[in-house]
Amino acid sequence: MTIRVVVADDQELVRSGFSMILDVQEDIEVVAEVGDGAAAVAAVARLAPDVALLDVRMPVLDGIEACRSISARSACRTVMLTTFDSDEYVYEALHAGASGFLLKDVRRDDLVHAVRVVAAGESLLAPSVARRLIEEYTAATVRAPALPADRLERLEVLTARERETLLHLGRGLSNAEIAAALVVSEHTVKSHVGNVLAKLGLRDRIQAVICAYETGLIAAGAPSGE
Repeated sequence: MTIRVVVADDQELVRSGFSMILDVQEDIEVVAEVGDGAAAVAAVARLAPDVALLDVRMPVLDGIEACRSISARSACRTVMLTTFDSDEYVYEALHAGASGFLLKDVRRDDLVHAVRVVAAGESLLAPSVARRLIEEYTAATVRAPALPADRLERLEVLTARERETLLHLGRGLSNAEIAAALVVSEHTVKSHVGNVLAKLGLRDRIQAVICAYETGLIAAGAPSGE
């Protein structure tokens, strides 16, 4: 199966360079190169690619807003690109629906790997990195959170075991580590993770990490038993 990609960056040399790196891969095809966020949104709507690489800072419509629009209107997954190593952009991108975040000095192999990982439905950030970012974000921005019981109401659609799975996702555990913690097979964990994402309307594991913190599940502690 070929992964179809849209590359959006206002610097022609940058987007051409990324496109050349990706297009030589047997399993990746760059279907469009565009120079602003509005053009990226239009290209995604017209071509229905699997992944969009979006520069954070672009004219007409910036990458964050383009990501938000693409995530709301299509199944295309987004990876944000920036020269700015700032957590601020990571937070904004994650909340806009991004499945990954890369600096523009990313290595060739890492860029290709990122596209493949995101196209496969996984998140780009390592679980430990995602956990650190969300912990910092929560500590800095949530000064007067609602009572945990109120926030946990969103999780009532989950079974006890699915809630445990979300808790472990929020703590950054891999499927293998969750399987060991729950004393089940990795196949069962994959099923639980899929159910959690589907029931809560989450796109990937990164959004699951955000959900675990924003609902207060981490602070509230893990459910016990099935």
